Amino acid sequence: MTLSLIGAGFGRTGTESMKLALEQLGLGRCHHMREVIDDEELRDRWRKVVNGEPPDWDQLFDGFGCTVDWPSAYYWRELAAHYPDAKILLTVRSSDSWYKSFSNTILKVIESGDSLTGMGPQLVGKKVFAGRAGDRDHAISLYERNTAEVQAAFPPERLLTYTVGDGWEPLCAFLGKPVPDTPFPRTNSTEQFHQSFTSKGADGE
Repeated sequence: MTLSLIGAGFGRTGTESMKLALEQLGLGRCHHMREVIDDEELRDRWRKVVNGEPPDWDQLFDGFGCTVDWPSAYYWRELAAHYPDAKILLTVRSSDSWYKSFSNTILKVIESGDSLTGMGPQLVGKKVFAGRAGDRDHAISLYERNTAEVQAAFPPERLLTYTVGDGWEPLCAFLGKPVPDTPFPRTNSTEQFHQSFTSKGADGE
């Protein structure tokens, strides 16, 4: 199996809801931080990549048909080059609402240093935000830069910028899939995130 879609959006842009939506549309199992948390072997492989070992992308995504969320979203350039036929999905929301959600969830994991996967502090804290995830203006500037760089990197036929709350229609049109007659999934609210973290130490959506 090869990836048919690569998510390039930051965590807390609806990525867990999107994971459920993509799986419902038949894109296969979707790689997300939740998958890393639940799979010890996958966690070990990602730790090695985060610590600088050359990645074997086909091994990392063995059994997956698509991907969203960190850790993979950090590597969207490399993945887009490795899987040149894959479409790119950029999930976004307003900068202010993104940082509010991020600071109430993932940032708390980063600052606590307590993470089941080790990727909260190591990947998100250090690599994505250069050790300044708690600096609101800095974090938002990197969030906005990521959005701009993804949008500049791909032609319209390969990229969908999806705003949280857009529903099924733009996603299905982009993927050439019929629109389901069920509501678009909605999960991993701030409250659900903290419940999950309390039980498993999750890095989050």
